[in-house]
Amino acid sequence: MNNPVAGAFVPAEDELRARVARLSVEQKIRLLTGADFWALYPEPDAGLRRVVLSDGPAGVRGETWDERDTSANVPSPTALAATWDCDRVEGIGALLAHEARRKGVDVLLAPTVNLHRSPYGGRHFECFSEDPLLTARIGVAYVRGLQQAGVGACVKHFIGNDSETERMTVDVQIDERTLREVYLAPFEAIVREAGVWAVMAAYNEVNGTTMTESPLLREILYDDWGFDGLVVSDWTAARSTVAAANAALDLAMPGPASQFGPWGDALTVAVADGLVDEAVIDDKVVRILRLAARVGGLNLKSPNDPNDLQPQPNSTPPLEPPGASAGYGPAEIARNLRATAAASFVLAGNSGLLPLDRSGLGRVAVIGPNAEVARTLGGGSATVFPPYTISPLDGLRAAGLDVAFAPGALSHLRPSAARVPWLLRPDGTGSGTEVRFFAPSGELAGAERREGAALRWMSGFGAAGAAESVARLEVSCVIRATGAGQYQLGVSGLGHFRLLVDGAEVLDVTLSLPEGADVVEALMAPPQRLAPVKLAAGQAVSVLLEHDVHSSPIAGIGTFFELSLEVPHGTDDEEIAAAVALAAASDVAVVVVGTTAEVESEGFDRTSLALPGRQDELVRRVAAANPRTVVVVNSGAPVLMPWTEEVAAVLLTWFGGQEFGRALADVLLGDTEPGGRLPTTWPASEAGLLSTQPVDGVLAYTEGASIGYRGYDRDGRVPLYPFGHGTGYTTWSYDSLAVDCDIPGTRDVPGVAVCVQVRNTGARRGREIVQVYVSRPDSAVERPVKWLAGFAVVEADPTETVDVGVLIPERAFQHWSGEGWTLEPGTFTLAAGPSSASLPLAGRVELG
Repeated sequence: MNNPVAGAFVPAEDELRARVARLSVEQKIRLLTGADFWALYPEPDAGLRRVVLSDGPAGVRGETWDERDTSANVPSPTALAATWDCDRVEGIGALLAHEARRKGVDVLLAPTVNLHRSPYGGRHFECFSEDPLLTARIGVAYVRGLQQAGVGACVKHFIGNDSETERMTVDVQIDERTLREVYLAPFEAIVREAGVWAVMAAYNEVNGTTMTESPLLREILYDDWGFDGLVVSDWTAARSTVAAANAALDLAMPGPASQFGPWGDALTVAVADGLVDEAVIDDKVVRILRLAARVGGLNLKSPNDPNDLQPQPNSTPPLEPPGASAGYGPAEIARNLRATAAASFVLAGNSGLLPLDRSGLGRVAVIGPNAEVARTLGGGSATVFPPYTISPLDGLRAAGLDVAFAPGALSHLRPSAARVPWLLRPDGTGSGTEVRFFAPSGELAGAERREGAALRWMSGFGAAGAAESVARLEVSCVIRATGAGQYQLGVSGLGHFRLLVDGAEVLDVTLSLPEGADVVEALMAPPQRLAPVKLAAGQAVSVLLEHDVHSSPIAGIGTFFELSLEVPHGTDDEEIAAAVALAAASDVAVVVVGTTAEVESEGFDRTSLALPGRQDELVRRVAAANPRTVVVVNSGAPVLMPWTEEVAAVLLTWFGGQEFGRALADVLLGDTEPGGRLPTTWPASEAGLLSTQPVDGVLAYTEGASIGYRGYDRDGRVPLYPFGHGTGYTTWSYDSLAVDCDIPGTRDVPGVAVCVQVRNTGARRGREIVQVYVSRPDSAVERPVKWLAGFAVVEADPTETVDVGVLIPERAFQHWSGEGWTLEPGTFTLAAGPSSASLPLAGRVELG
């Protein structure tokens, strides 16, 4: 198991240990903490080059984090899971591997396979599904796509990091059966089936022990599952010297140890004092070398001659995804992401308005706060800077439609970074800013030209030098008014800032993070202060923003701030009225609503599922003015939609990646089928939803396995849209189900074969997801009412009948007894259909 990509040679255990034996204790321990925020130390005596890790659920960020080093922005993980298409997701993994090699990255810190336990979870968008099987299948495909191209996957966060509130310290209490059957299940599949090369240990505690010190690392990963990869901490999650070392944590990130982490010299002393056996250290270094070999970071010459072990100077191995030289140019990436986004969109409701008939289509009113500036990714470690983003407004215009736009209502609570067309460089040559760096002595240390006003530096300031060599920054630009009115200009960040407009000071402020706030909150939504600036139409003012670098409490991590701008706009009443008038005068209204980074991001959980601002009112009033209203929901997780019966169509589009707008136009116009099905239950209200708020530091999973649709089934509640739901532009008939049938290629594979016959009863080719659920109504063991056991993607032409085989694995019928996996003898029911709430076919199988 855990075989690397074909063509990559991984030395045998004894050879890796021979390399380790050449190292002193100090050399070994140095390797166990990062060299910097993203990379491991090289070690010439072991033939090890620098190995680079990167965040990456929505794109490969790399070692820098700004607009000068762009990344292909793939649809969010919820969107990938909504495709229910393992082949497509494996292709996305291969694309990300190409991106990783382009950026010099060896290991991608993805996928995230924590579950949608509650829609309040802040990183809901970054996880695949509420269901462990769907999460496992999509996760396995994602990892295979990466690792077949020689880029390591690091599956995260092991285990119980299903929400953000108090995530650094919360004690998540989960009984053993629930842990095994639900929360560990995706990790197990990814270790056993995909052979993942790295696992990330989470911040939180589980059952009283912080995960970087938990016995579960050794007992489950290594002893039970035979994992031979690397265990790395979440960033700053390693908190102890001895306990973490003895608990099978291999790598503490970030580094260096003098700045971050509990190891370094302290671990050297612990080994000398006999508190940690040197053999434990050796095991960790072996796993680091094995990972390096898998990603091409280890010189594979004989370890007997130290001169042969010098690492290769090229930090990027020659391995590339198949066809990379011809198949991963910008045009192919765009096509892939456009098709994937469309395949993820869930048509939740449609009274017949969609697809729009282009031939008779008049003016289209495009309305809503997310129509002009859409969310294509979530906040936090999933954030990248794409080369471009296509908004819904852009996409519909590019499709050649007669489009008019009205924002309708504000959704954001805070202004964003200044941007085109208001932001200009000081000399007026284009959009952007100029940054000057000053040394502690006051001397100019360097300068940069930047394309935007959201500014980030990690691991120093590039040509200007290391972080400690820069004391102060100056950001210069011009703000030019497009219309007369009162603009709000200011700063968002941490530390001391001074803002001058045309030489006059308008702000002198020190911004501090609220006590107890998550560090990611400091990065994604730091404090903000604004000042009013009244401008005439066309008036341009020079702006200078000064920042004292080391006044920020997170200066050791990096420097992050933005020049914020709010342009004049009407009141919500005025903007909604204008949108309603536009809708009434148009043939069709497309209303794009959604969440913002302020309410849906890593670092904090949501406190409400309501759409921000007055978006619900906007939808209702537009729909009243024009019955031909389509609502596009641009969110990574469920939101409340009290108006669904008042609109003609509802399309759930997640965070659709950089090609979001073009994919949306394809689906609305019927050029592409809306292929998605819900990977998570969409609630009708907040009643009965699981809380993410700990009580006295403890978050108890008292619901057991009853999360998502399983909880709805248990309680008899009815959601707005059930798990697995979604329609396309055709209709389907489920005609027959057979058990123990013949599925080609599976004769010797353990499990129960289920064959389902479906027929396309509509007028156009379509795509369906055939879902199979297992139940055991008379069980002596407490179980969910039903649980997903398998699924398959089907495509068919009009009137075509298709037979699809779904192999149900043995594990689907087993439960965890405390002693191991156990089959309760008896009769199980197998039901098939288009969603968890619509299962027209059923069969039985006798087992045991």
